[in-house]
Amino acid sequence: MSFLDSLGDGWTIYLWLIVGGMIIAASIYGIRWASRNEQFDEDIKYLVFSESDKDKMDPEEYAKSRKVLAEQEASRDRVLKAQAEARNQAA
Repeated sequence: MSFLDSLGDGWTIYLWLIVGGMIIAASIYGIRWASRNEQFDEDIKYLVFSESDKDKMDPEEYAKSRKVLAEQEASRDRVLKAQAEARNQAA
């Protein structure tokens, strides 16, 4: 406790500045990661639908949901293939 008393007035503002900077840096890193890993996809809402929802949806919405599902499956296959290649190169 004597160390904190020896710092004088106004030292807490520097602590807040450091913590604030760390929060901003972590936020920027998280947004950058999300952008590179296809996390900002507004069509993701269509992935909750299945074949049994066809009669409950408009034809264009159903077609959009099937298209989005096919794109997501292709993206998943591409990512899994890249991960497998990376593992094979490391071994």
